[in-house]
Amino acid sequence: MINTDFTIGTLWYSGDETRWKDALSLYWTRVQPANLSLEQRMDTLDIREVEAQDEHGWFEFLHDEYFVWKYTAKNRLATTRMCLEEYVQENGLTNLSRIKEQLLVLDHRDIDGSLETARSIPGLGYSGASGLLSLLYPKWYGTVDQFVVKAFREIPDLPEEEKLKRVNGNNITLRGGILLAEIMRRKAQENNQRFNTNFWTPRKIDQVLWAFR
Repeated sequence: MINTDFTIGTLWYSGDETRWKDALSLYWTRVQPANLSLEQRMDTLDIREVEAQDEHGWFEFLHDEYFVWKYTAKNRLATTRMCLEEYVQENGLTNLSRIKEQLLVLDHRDIDGSLETARSIPGLGYSGASGLLSLLYPKWYGTVDQFVVKAFREIPDLPEEEKLKRVNGNNITLRGGILLAEIMRRKAQENNQRFNTNFWTPRKIDQVLWAFR
């Protein structure tokens, strides 16, 4: 049985890895049953699969899988897909594929550049860009969105507390995205050091935060 008798505020400073893993398990109970299969597929996505995709495969992955995973609201999904479709009609699949090639050679120390590269995919803002990065490179990136912002604001004594107050979860800017990504990287590193493991990643940290939305 999952023990959830704690808040994100108390968990954040907890040295009990069992609690952290319970929180990670809680994430999966929050996923809508209709989305579970896609969620599981995205959670086990192998970067080599994306690397091997041809131009059509890359478009179909974005259009039929990633956008569906990220944008669960039907109206938001429709508008983002429309942006992608219009871009391909005007610029062709080759230009879209060039973005994929850029994503495959990112300098992960450069969060700014990585977010900007992913955001160049039509239809994606910084939240959508971070989501794609978190699936392609979970050891480096977590998804930044309104739920993560909300969870961070419930954690007392964060060094970034004042900066977080200025982040608009519904319209995350590049500066806000970098801030959130840096916090998740730091927490993953702290957990791995504390628990003597390499299990924790920014992606897993964002899943824990999302579970407490």
